[in-house]
Amino acid sequence: MTTVLVADDDRDIRDLVAFKLEAAGFDVLVAGDGDQALSTALESRPDVAVLDVMMPGMSGMQVLQQLRARPDLSTIRVILLTAKAQEADVESGFSMGADDYVVKPFSPRELLSRVQAVLARSTS
Repeated sequence: MTTVLVADDDRDIRDLVAFKLEAAGFDVLVAGDGDQALSTALESRPDVAVLDVMMPGMSGMQVLQQLRARPDLSTIRVILLTAKAQEADVESGFSMGADDYVVKPFSPRELLSRVQAVLARSTS
């Protein structure tokens, strides 16, 4: 089964995303901050990580950097989920190695489609 890690400090968003992904058949792990997201990724090796950029402790960008720096974690697909919508923010996310970038507010259906698209790209 495909595993998705959802890391967001907003419980409502985290629960909504987890619910939508679980309903689509994904195994979902959740984290409330960046430190927990990184430790969960180290322990569970998810296929995809959906990371909020602005979280307490380690930010989603810092988690992304850590994932990309480690050969054993570098294949995890990463979707950044954030309210930071400026062109420079999006460019920064992609330049750091994000596979996709979703701006809040977002459609849960669109996020599901993006998770599926990132997975499809990684298998082709």
